[in-house]
Amino acid sequence: MSPVSLSMTAERRGARVLITGMSGTGKSTVLAELRKRGHRTVDTDYDGWVLPDGTWDEARVTDLLASDGELVVSGTVENQGRFSDRFEVVVLLSAPVEVLIERVIRRINNPYGKSARDQALIRQHTAEIEPLLRASADVELDAQRPIDEVVEAIEALLRDPMPARGRRGAASPS
Repeated sequence: MSPVSLSMTAERRGARVLITGMSGTGKSTVLAELRKRGHRTVDTDYDGWVLPDGTWDEARVTDLLASDGELVVSGTVENQGRFSDRFEVVVLLSAPVEVLIERVIRRINNPYGKSARDQALIRQHTAEIEPLLRASADVELDAQRPIDEVVEAIEALLRDPMPARGRRGAASPS
């Protein structure tokens, strides 16, 4: 899709942003703050978006992404790449693995990460999966930054997704 048609599509239906990253990067916290600021958000970790095999419910996600209006979705699942062309921007939240472990131990809204087994998986996923997410993202944000700064950066992308495009194969201006 050319940058001009991408911009026209985003204006017509509202920009779509995917926030992805490892457990503990703050995806749910960022979405909660965006929601408080009036943005439409979907955290796919909750409400049945993820099937028992750990992938997104493709029919449900397809319907969601076909809806009108601005939308910020968060999640990290094996089949998210099938939907990347339906997002104007893919944002990777990242932080050092020790920060991630500390955060998942302290959080109260999700039991994942409390056990030694979970923590070993977080370390493994950070080493093996995060580089794949980085390669497919348009923007990487340091999740150690204050939450307001991260949210403001995402709001800027919602207003104007064009500067972020290009890393994952979008046409670049000639």
